[in-house]
Amino acid sequence: IVRRRKKTMSTGTEDTGMNVVDAMISSVVSIGMVAGVAVLYHTTERNYGKCINTHACYWGVMVAVAIVVANVPFGKYIFSGLSYTLIGAWLPIYESIRAVCSPDERDDKTWLQYWMVGGIFFVITTWVDDLTSSQTDIYWHAFLFCFFLWLYYPKTDGAYIIYEKITKPYLAPKVKPFATDMDNMIQNAYAMLMNVAHLWIVGLFFVFLPAGLKRIVAIAIGTGYPLVSSIGAAVSEEIEDDTYWLTYWSCYGILFITMDILENWIGWIPGFYALVICASVYLMLPMFNGADKVFRKVLVPLAGLKELLMLRDAIMIKKQMLKDLDPERAEFVRKAIAKFYNEHEDDKDPDKLKNELMTGYSNMNIRQLPAFSMPDFSGFKMPKVPSITSFMKKTNSDDNVSVISAGTANEKTHILV
Repeated sequence: IVRRRKKTMSTGTEDTGMNVVDAMISSVVSIGMVAGVAVLYHTTERNYGKCINTHACYWGVMVAVAIVVANVPFGKYIFSGLSYTLIGAWLPIYESIRAVCSPDERDDKTWLQYWMVGGIFFVITTWVDDLTSSQTDIYWHAFLFCFFLWLYYPKTDGAYIIYEKITKPYLAPKVKPFATDMDNMIQNAYAMLMNVAHLWIVGLFFVFLPAGLKRIVAIAIGTGYPLVSSIGAAVSEEIEDDTYWLTYWSCYGILFITMDILENWIGWIPGFYALVICASVYLMLPMFNGADKVFRKVLVPLAGLKELLMLRDAIMIKKQMLKDLDPERAEFVRKAIAKFYNEHEDDKDPDKLKNELMTGYSNMNIRQLPAFSMPDFSGFKMPKVPSITSFMKKTNSDDNVSVISAGTANEKTHILV
């Protein structure tokens, strides 16, 4: 009997491997390392990886460190599954959330470029842990650690280089037309699945698939279409689609890590991977807008970035206002909004807030419509109307026919009634 050795990516330990003390030491060391990387990321000036010598020095130093660490007793605590998961997933997730919330729109594209390379690589290489031995684990984990850091470290900026040298010139021209076809396919598939009969057929077919194949299908659905759409968003000038897909990758990263952890214990339950697929589709499709809802209701409060997101929303409202209104009307609206927010009275009464807003709207100096003047009828004379004398006269013995005569004494009008 061959027992499959499954490792928990969240801790980097085998199910029957490290003891509790080793796991605690690994956790403390990994958290300290990711904190140091976060400080390094925010204090280093970005140069878009233009210096080739920087890349050579980076990989030279990292290879030397990995060789040394792999041969010391405490090396397993430095390059572990938890350390590369924190560097390759959890820190990018937090920085992506922060990028979406920050007023600076350029970092949205920066982290979207990371997810197109690092995020996909992180997802599709989780199975390698099942093939490596305890002797080779540390080298594989060291490579992942160094590679993920190389992708977003400001001096190397590997994700940007891959985007500029490979994705933008070669992949994007081929992917953009395909993205439109995928949009249509997804809309048709969604319409078909809304039919209960089709939904039961698909669900029944999925239930009988092997667990490994279910996992592959779940990952393919969660990454395939978003990757194609992210490439199209990255090469476009609009920032809204960058923000949309960066929001999705932030949510999907957490969903994937959750799936990878829970499948060790409850992955055998029927419907587990189907639930993961449904969650991915909910986050992905614009018709649900699930990623934005989860992002605003869950991730942003947990990250403590609610105020920063409000500032971003205010900036986006101003940007949209300047785009949709002419400068004069936009200025009036801006002043009214500023006056409304500058009031320092009690803001807890909803009725008072409503009255203030309506007062500001009523007092807004919106430019008047052009004056409309009535035409001059002073020179117009009405025609003279003769006096009317109405009288009736029976002209026929038939009761159903009468003649109404109207007019002056000299002219009469006869109407048959």
